[in-house]
Amino acid sequence: MIEPVSRWVDVGLKLHVREWAGEGQPFVLLHGLASNSLTWLGVGSLLAQAGHHVIAVDQRGHGLSDKPDSGYDFDTVTDDLRRLIEALGLQRPIVAGQSWGGNVVLAFGARHAGVARGLAFVDGGFLHLRSRFTDWETTAQQLRPPPLTGTPRATLKSWIAQGHPDWEEWGAEATLGNFETLADGTIRPYLTLERHLLILRSLWEQNPVPLFPQVREGVLVCVALNNPERDAHFIPQVEAAERGLARCHVEWFQNTDHDIHVQRPAALTALFQTMLTEGVWA
Repeated sequence: MIEPVSRWVDVGLKLHVREWAGEGQPFVLLHGLASNSLTWLGVGSLLAQAGHHVIAVDQRGHGLSDKPDSGYDFDTVTDDLRRLIEALGLQRPIVAGQSWGGNVVLAFGARHAGVARGLAFVDGGFLHLRSRFTDWETTAQQLRPPPLTGTPRATLKSWIAQGHPDWEEWGAEATLGNFETLADGTIRPYLTLERHLLILRSLWEQNPVPLFPQVREGVLVCVALNNPERDAHFIPQVEAAERGLARCHVEWFQNTDHDIHVQRPAALTALFQTMLTEGVWA
């Protein structure tokens, strides 16, 4: 696995990025809610092996990036992304996001048309929480993160391994990157509960349906299928994306976790390569 270079980029706040050098097509990779850029380690390394220039970013409030108390709405977060692309001098990158990161990519495509060559929604981008939760209070209660502060790091790593037995070792370590390890060996989420709920509220308020027709770039939509109850909510949302997006390709990942990029990095990278040569990004 090719290790990236870790550095910070000033876009009005300091965003931490992991960068793989390359002369090929640039990629910008966004993590999901309460996650971090290390979860793209497998995909980033494989793209780098193919010669691409890859940037995986810790979005504001996450990982090693700055953590202001405000600015967790989609307009501000997509402005962060636009400034990052400009600061790095990236020309028409592929912008991919997982889960909430996918919905950030959707908002970015709608607000900043023409900046990217193509977009990827990785089990996100189509998420429409209000189609499942009619009020914010229920949403906040049902999707509130578990109170993990004070959990021994070794215990959490064991839980991750038990929950994802087919993940490689790096996947569990990357997920642990969502947390700061304290001097006593326990962990604390980098994303505070207050900021987590601000992001969740903005996601609940976002309606992706009117945004789809505003996206000009070709979009790869990757969907994980592994739970009938969950799939029943997601499939109609994916179908709405298919109807609304001008150019898209939908790929279904059977028996796959929400973290497609961690569980199946080789398959996802191969799909990215195909989209470049003969798919919606060609």
